[in-house]
Amino acid sequence: MRIARDSSAEELAPLALAIHSICGLPITMRSRCCLGVRVEGGKVIDDHYTGPVLEEVLQKGTILRKAPDEGVYKGIPVIVVPLKEGEETIAALGVVDITYGVYSEATLIGRRKPKP
Repeated sequence: MRIARDSSAEELAPLALAIHSICGLPITMRSRCCLGVRVEGGKVIDDHYTGPVLEEVLQKGTILRKAPDEGVYKGIPVIVVPLKEGEETIAALGVVDITYGVYSEATLIGRRKPKP
């Protein structure tokens, strides 16, 4: 498998699906020149996908951790990393952290003292 600046959604899908299978979280991915994929529930649910944080990472070439202000994952924290060839960012790959806050809430609930 080789990822390039013009890799299609079809070419990116196997990698996105593999990462999704490992972590169980939604995955988004696109190349610089082509729209990409959105993976949830073990399958590609959108093969013409882009998102605001993917776009920002393609532009800046840096890792971003933020909750987008718009789009499918509006308000949900994502981590998006650039995939580079030399100095050029050729693609962006994101993990949608749908678990954000779940574990801290569970810890707080577990620490509650029963009411007398």
